[in-house]
Amino acid sequence: MKKLSGVKTPHYKNTAMCAPQTIPVPPEVKLPMLMHSGTPANPVVKVGDYVKVGQVIGEAAGFVSSPVHASVSGTVKSIDTLDGITGTNAVSITIKSDGNQTPFEAAPVPVTNLDEFLEAVRNSGVVGLGGAGYPTAPKFTLKETVILDYILINGAECEPFITSDTRTMVDETGFVWDGVLLMKEYLKPKNIIICIENNKPEPIKKFQELCKGMEGVSVRVLPSLYPQGERKVLVYNVTGRIVPEGGRLPDVGCIVVNCTTVATFAKYIKTGRPLVSKCVTVDGSAVKNPQNVIAPIGTPVRDIFEFCGGLITDGKLNDDVKKITLGGPMMGIAIPNIDVPIVKITNAVLAFSAKDAIPPEPTACIKCGKCLFKCPMKLMPPNIENAYELKKPELLKKFKVNMCAECACCAFTCPAKRPLIQVMILAKNMLWEYEQEQKAKKKEAK
Repeated sequence: MKKLSGVKTPHYKNTAMCAPQTIPVPPEVKLPMLMHSGTPANPVVKVGDYVKVGQVIGEAAGFVSSPVHASVSGTVKSIDTLDGITGTNAVSITIKSDGNQTPFEAAPVPVTNLDEFLEAVRNSGVVGLGGAGYPTAPKFTLKETVILDYILINGAECEPFITSDTRTMVDETGFVWDGVLLMKEYLKPKNIIICIENNKPEPIKKFQELCKGMEGVSVRVLPSLYPQGERKVLVYNVTGRIVPEGGRLPDVGCIVVNCTTVATFAKYIKTGRPLVSKCVTVDGSAVKNPQNVIAPIGTPVRDIFEFCGGLITDGKLNDDVKKITLGGPMMGIAIPNIDVPIVKITNAVLAFSAKDAIPPEPTACIKCGKCLFKCPMKLMPPNIENAYELKKPELLKKFKVNMCAECACCAFTCPAKRPLIQVMILAKNMLWEYEQEQKAKKKEAK
């Protein structure tokens, strides 16, 4: 079977052998109520309340939502309504830590049937921790008509630099395996396949040993090719099934779930401890001491950099740091300052020097077609770019811009250094606005 296209990015997996170190408790954390796809959580605390680690401070506000738990013990300092990255209105709760990390009462969660399993997954606060952020419980809530042939455990971690998922598979193998067994028992798929790229020999060996004699559970070793871990790419490359435009993975009998997500809900069921901290890779060309750290969710990037050393002097970011991203260099988000907190989906904080941070000046498209050949979704980025510049949303629909996985393979491979990924995202927004206008016109016409 022919695999979908992609690009050979440099690995830069400098921290793959670095067991994560736990940073000191930060003075305060800022916890957004929207760290997932869907509806923001509703705050259930007020300024002045004392909270403990693992206590619910934001309740899930709908089917596609996720609760938020206190990641430190201390006092609720403020409840703000401004997102530090986008500048849009989004509620965040700031907790001033008392430094004690006093835990909220926790105990193993009894699970004996599917409903209890789904409720436990929901209460754990877990979402797609590979970066997608979709709440896990709704993903597992399938229609009766769905025949679940495959659950794919995503351990590809194909982005350069990031090794936090690798450390989960190495350091928390037992929890990942517990999660596999829970899904096997309650979701009853025909097959569970643990998907790992071939540049991760230690996790491959560990899970191959566990899978021996286990019917319906196996390991698939995949070539190191970006974006191998993108959900539709993974489904096709492992099962040969194509997710149609506008379709969902269960439509083709599949679910993809990140390996750290699996470990997180299994840990909650076994211990009662919800998602309150993250393993984060700290790396990049401006980082002298690349490492993995474990930090409470809501920790400002400043505190992580201070722990790692060599990035902050006298409270200020060093001059050689020109760009910081949450996430990898391909799909990560650049942040405006180091007071931005890490959130549930943060798997890396990367700092880059000028030579890697300043983009080259784009030149005219030379019609080489490299972006077409490397696009895993088989799209035509130059055509989409032209349609966007001409402000023709009907053409964007024709060229299926909504199929774009935003993987940036087009921009990575472009010899003219066209800002293709930025255009693809803006073009999606243009098409969405156009479709909303069309819906409004139809409604008025009735």
